[in-house]
Amino acid sequence: MPAETLTLSARALLFDMDGTLVDSTEVVEAAWRGMAQRFALDPRLLLAAIHGVRAEDSIRRWAPPGTDVAAVVDELAAFEIENADSTLPVPGAADFVRSIPLSAHALVTSATRALAVARMRGAGIRLPQLLVTAEDVSRGKPAPDVYLLAAERLGVSPADAVVFEDAEAGIQAGLAAGMRVVVMGAHSSPATVGLPRITSYSSAAVVTAADGTLRVTLPLTVSNP
Repeated sequence: MPAETLTLSARALLFDMDGTLVDSTEVVEAAWRGMAQRFALDPRLLLAAIHGVRAEDSIRRWAPPGTDVAAVVDELAAFEIENADSTLPVPGAADFVRSIPLSAHALVTSATRALAVARMRGAGIRLPQLLVTAEDVSRGKPAPDVYLLAAERLGVSPADAVVFEDAEAGIQAGLAAGMRVVVMGAHSSPATVGLPRITSYSSAAVVTAADGTLRVTLPLTVSNP
């Protein structure tokens, strides 16, 4: 049972996807283990570094010089889209997202648009009106660009947005954007100290006021020091 609850007021909720709304771990790790074998890399090091980061940025960082980055990204995306029906929802995510007005939330992911749509549908989670994906910015997470763009397109200030993230790169991106960040899951680092943390949305609730303000109640599972 949650130790306590947290109530936030916001104008918009911005969600990362993998690890935050959906569990795609099996497919993601299979795809990147294949890349590790292909490029003679330690899979443990590679898997520790890719979460929350755009595939193109990871390939540029880890693949040998001369690698056709675009071709490898397309290959990864094709494999992951083909297997997107194995994606699972994070507990409570489908109902929680369904309770948020379509105009008051966005999916903000390092995945491509096609992969994001496939995974959300595979997990049975409603797509928002606004998706900000890998193709929409020149700098991916941990740069704040994706979150700032989402707030701009929703017409809210960064201070009025709450970010839900599970990975270091995304947490840093949300904080750099000047937004409040809720950590989903177990990731811990200096960046997460003092941030609220949840492990499911099963007891989460949203009430929308007449002026569009969201009153969000979250089941805190861990309180960081």
